[in-house]
Amino acid sequence: MIRIVFAHGAGAGPESDFMQSVAAKLGEKGYKVHTFAFPYWQKVLESGTKRPPDRAVKLDQAMLDQVQALREQFPQDKFVLLGKSMGSRVAFRTADAANARAAIALGFPFHPPKQPDKDRFADLVNTRAANLIIQGTADPFGRPDFVNGHGLPHNVAIQWLADGNHDLVAAKRSGLTQNQSWQQVADWVDEFIQQCC
Repeated sequence: MIRIVFAHGAGAGPESDFMQSVAAKLGEKGYKVHTFAFPYWQKVLESGTKRPPDRAVKLDQAMLDQVQALREQFPQDKFVLLGKSMGSRVAFRTADAANARAAIALGFPFHPPKQPDKDRFADLVNTRAANLIIQGTADPFGRPDFVNGHGLPHNVAIQWLADGNHDLVAAKRSGLTQNQSWQQVADWVDEFIQQCC
């Protein structure tokens, strides 16, 4: 059995439409998908007040704690780490320590919008045999020209959603609905896991 531990982004938790939809679509394909809230988001849910994310070390530990708890319950299962935006940085950073089969990013924040000098390529470095990024070509956090200009680690593949934004929804001119865009995301995740894991 392959279990997917799915980490949320900075501004929306596991209750977001995106995460609920992608998790459900992956569940339909036979994966066990586990979402969780980072500590700062738990406080957001309790207080109703937005707050900034925890520091990287705390985010990473929260992901590792989730994997460890699941591994104790299901010691025979394989684990893949999946993340949306900020959560994808966590997935890539912790994949080695978690002994995950792979890390998968949905909308990797290669740089803050309009700040390409502050890139996050260092977060992509791990020793997994293969990793995947699914990115929209219109994502202000990293478009094709920027990513291709820097190059990716040898063990990281990328799938581009044409006209997709940071939410991985293709522009209306593409002819794809939100649901169809997110179905494509789930299909790509499934294809990658089938090949790598």
